[in-house]
Amino acid sequence: MDCGGKNKSKFLAARNNKIYMDLKLIIREHALQFLPAKSLFKFRGVCRDWRLMISTPFFAHNQSLSYSSVSGMFFQSHGDPPTFISTDPESCGVPDPTLSFLPSPIDIVASSNGLLCCQAKTGDRAYYICNPVTKQWKKLPKPSMEHGPEPAAVLIFKPSLLNFVAEYKLICAFRSNDFDDATEFEIYSSKDDAWKVSGEINFSAKKLIAKSGVCVNDVVYWQSSHGSILVYDMTKDRSQVIHGCYSGHGTLGEFNGKLCSASVNGRTLTVNVISNIYSNTMHMGSRAQLWTDKIRIPLVTEMFNVSSYDHFPVLYAGSEIALVLSGRSIYRCDLKTTEVRFLVALPRPEQKGIPYVNSLVAL
Repeated sequence: MDCGGKNKSKFLAARNNKIYMDLKLIIREHALQFLPAKSLFKFRGVCRDWRLMISTPFFAHNQSLSYSSVSGMFFQSHGDPPTFISTDPESCGVPDPTLSFLPSPIDIVASSNGLLCCQAKTGDRAYYICNPVTKQWKKLPKPSMEHGPEPAAVLIFKPSLLNFVAEYKLICAFRSNDFDDATEFEIYSSKDDAWKVSGEINFSAKKLIAKSGVCVNDVVYWQSSHGSILVYDMTKDRSQVIHGCYSGHGTLGEFNGKLCSASVNGRTLTVNVISNIYSNTMHMGSRAQLWTDKIRIPLVTEMFNVSSYDHFPVLYAGSEIALVLSGRSIYRCDLKTTEVRFLVALPRPEQKGIPYVNSLVAL
């Protein structure tokens, strides 16, 4: 009888079981929280422990802190319910892309780190904040000012290690009722559950483009129909107007903590980063530049094979990727490797979308 062989087999079995348990623990405790919400819902079927863990508020909080990649885009044509196009249909998605769980038909106006801001199409045109993955939502109190039919709204939500309940702000720039051609600002704070009209009034901004706004380091930027950019510093409660890049036709985003503007010029995707926000107020002869070329990526030939099509909107620009539209096809441009590849085809032509992060953030 080979006792040594049996002992060796038991040792190997015990070691393999320990490795399996350790790997399972590592995946459970560390790797899972870096996955998008749709993948996590699938992993709940692995075992009872994983199902219980993924369902806890603590895990949802950690996932909202850890996962920040853009998972897709919400599109909405005038009068139609929204649709969601995933950058990875296998791992990213939402259970109800039309957002029918909200109490009335809506227009999506902004998003931030897993939360959407929507506005009712009828009635008092109320704002709603929701997470389309969990179907949680909240109706905001009525603003004190009229924001217009297409509000220039920017949602700001920064996941915090210490706050298990999402704290967010909604910034709306609107045409003043008291001063001709002036822009004012109204801000909702979830912490106070109230709106506040800023004392700041900007007399230089022209008509703002809805769904063009972004927030970078507590400074909010909107594009105007005249190519300029309205800047509102939330900390200082001050605003100014700066020149847009390439006549203001680019799409605004955040690139490594700075405002960027991405556009297609000829056959090249160009990403410019703001270098000195105050350069347009410098003395004459100053060499300070407002925008700096950061990245240039040649686009692939197949993007230009669309018959009679020479307009390539940039749907999204961030630190890692840009999404460019060619006809009905979305292409993914990797800003680190400069790789350009086809991503997905849209069911109908679109010009602008709302980026979304597949998060478990709780309201």
